Amino acid sequence: MKFKRIFIIVADSMGIGNAPDAHLYTDKGANTFGHIADQFSDFKVSNLASLGIGNICQNKTVKSVQNPKAVIARLEEQSVGKDTLTGHFEIMGLKVTEPYPSFTDTGFPDELIKKLEDFSSRKVIGNKSASGTEILVELGEEQLKTGALIVYTSADSVLQIAANEEIIPLEELYKICEYARQITIENKEWQVGRIIARPFVGKTKETFKRTTNRHDYALKPFAKTALDFLQDAGFDTLAVGKIYDIFDGQGISKTTRSKSNHEGMEITINHLNDDFTGICFTNLVDFDALYGHRRDSLGYKNAIEEFDMQLGEFMEKMNDDDLLIVTADHGNDPIHHGTDHTRELVPMLCYHKSIVGKDLGTLKSFACIAQTICENFNTEKPTLGESFLKEL
Repeated sequence: MKFKRIFIIVADSMGIGNAPDAHLYTDKGANTFGHIADQFSDFKVSNLASLGIGNICQNKTVKSVQNPKAVIARLEEQSVGKDTLTGHFEIMGLKVTEPYPSFTDTGFPDELIKKLEDFSSRKVIGNKSASGTEILVELGEEQLKTGALIVYTSADSVLQIAANEEIIPLEELYKICEYARQITIENKEWQVGRIIARPFVGKTKETFKRTTNRHDYALKPFAKTALDFLQDAGFDTLAVGKIYDIFDGQGISKTTRSKSNHEGMEITINHLNDDFTGICFTNLVDFDALYGHRRDSLGYKNAIEEFDMQLGEFMEKMNDDDLLIVTADHGNDPIHHGTDHTRELVPMLCYHKSIVGKDLGTLKSFACIAQTICENFNTEKPTLGESFLKEL
């Protein structure tokens, strides 16, 4: 069956069990969805359950079903790393073979920091690996008093700059981040995957709160992706949430930013009313940013339940020639150690209104999604992954 529109929804960080090579990332035993389901006996996700998520992620609460409504599989990542950029690039057909540099243990080099200070005429404070909320508690009041830039990183390949919006206007913060992107592209040793502007508001450590004016400056994909192949062939490529930032706009014909998972799903549901031919690619980042990194398993559980309800609304409103693919880009198990992403298998749940559900087992690349999309629209294909279109 061929589809007019394909909707890919990335539940950011909703992994379903450690990948075979998880031990290389100190992530043996991680299972984001499974551990949340194990912890909460009142976990209610009727739509995900009916699609068959319990079949591909065994747990104590969300049981497997005899006749899943979706074609389901576990996807195994071939790229090195476990971050957003790597996962999304592979979903769209690229294999990342060299990890993007991280500065978790050392902080950023003095030369890089000096360049930021000289360009901005502001002092840099922090320069270490830290949680985004903890760094505000530690340094937010100093930032208010001095007008400094809070620069920090994580186990991901990121350089993040936090500033209070009343002290450093958004336009200035964005300009500084654009400069940081420029100098980290010019020096390969500094070439982190993303520069992230992290504006916040508040007057005291008790009231500091990050705003929705975050902006990511990612590296451009190093080769053409399925997005490019579709766009080159004249198909529509719609983006919702931070997809545009992740791909630095490459291969995207229209984008809509979102301030929350809920709004991201509302925008995606509204796109069902639009007459387009091609794909709608959505990222729901709250799972990762608000709950996984903060080790908030209850918040993560509630977010999945909300997503599940909106997923039901989406499925009800789909056209007969629409295809839905729900997946993830990595894990972020709130019950695992640390505050970092986890190297996990991710779900693939494919649904359309006349589908016959089946379990495809474990597919050997996230790029199987890109292959399937490109085969559906008869475009050039990536070299990574294998299409499962015939199974739909």
